[in-house]
Amino acid sequence: MEILYSLIVASGAMLGTVIILIFHKWSKENSFIVINFVAGVMLTLAFTHLIPKGLELNCNSMSYVLFGFFIMFFMQFIFHSCCHVHDCFKNVSVPSIVGLSLHSIIDGFVIVLGFETNSDIGIFTTFVILFHKITDGITISGILLHKKASKEKIFKISLLTACFTPIGTIIGMFLFRNMSASTLGALISTTAGTFIFLSASDLIPETHNCKSKIVPIMLLIGAIVVFIVDGIVG
Repeated sequence: MEILYSLIVASGAMLGTVIILIFHKWSKENSFIVINFVAGVMLTLAFTHLIPKGLELNCNSMSYVLFGFFIMFFMQFIFHSCCHVHDCFKNVSVPSIVGLSLHSIIDGFVIVLGFETNSDIGIFTTFVILFHKITDGITISGILLHKKASKEKIFKISLLTACFTPIGTIIGMFLFRNMSASTLGALISTTAGTFIFLSASDLIPETHNCKSKIVPIMLLIGAIVVFIVDGIVG
């Protein structure tokens, strides 16, 4: 049952990707607008969802937020050095993919924990995550599009990232059914740290050279979309 619902959640992420690919020409021509929208979504999710939930579950969660931030910092440093020498990963933001994949795995854990409580909570949890996965699909696709990845590469990497949700569910079913609240809080907080780094250090600086006045507004619109989704799903 949990695996079926996790596949439904993964399909939500792919819906976000399909939206970007359908409007590929516009998105490509306005990648700075898309990337600032993505940054707004990630920052808002980190500060309004992940950090509060992490604090609720683990009193040391802010240390894990910092840990997640440093993970992304050193990962970016390593991969940027690699690309400088070998011109590799030219069109792909590896740290972004890693951060979003970690988020997808944790979504899989949360689905398992929801169904452990009872089936109603499990279904409601799936419904809530499904809405947010659509923005996840737009996020990873927007980042790849800005890095000038092809349609095929965007679809494949988005599919790979989405598949980490059912993978997380399977891992949760067999290894983490009795996961402590403290451990889950640590994982959620680490993800928050990765999101803060990716949005503030990796995505927003990309838009500093853009002269369009609408670009900064898109950061706010990204945040508003998250609040609207929150209002819809309660």
